[in-house]
Amino acid sequence: MAKTERCKKAARLPKQIELAVQAAEDKKAIDLIVLDLRKAAGFTDYFVLCSGTNSRQIRAIADGVVEALAAAGEKPAHTEGYDRSEWILLDYFDFIVHVFAPETRAFYGLERLWGNAEQIHGDEAR
Repeated sequence: MAKTERCKKAARLPKQIELAVQAAEDKKAIDLIVLDLRKAAGFTDYFVLCSGTNSRQIRAIADGVVEALAAAGEKPAHTEGYDRSEWILLDYFDFIVHVFAPETRAFYGLERLWGNAEQIHGDEAR
């Protein structure tokens, strides 16, 4: 898909996704990608995937996303992995935010598992 097509689609991302992406970027998240799962899965519309370089940064990214979305009236329905901080999952029903340690992200390979989903890179999601 051409970059201009991705940008057009990215411009139509829901506001909550844009807020999550911006909050993760504010905490220096790396390798940020949004997967558009609307045609691929039935349980959620988007995955927001990003990584942090250490457990402290991973928690800070997750906290930043939760705070930014809470200010917009959104609360996660479910949170997993916060204590171990290798993979924090924030479930907002319509989208799920995954904050990974790089080695955990490589091991599980969600981008590969959901390879048929459109990938929107962080700079295109704003």
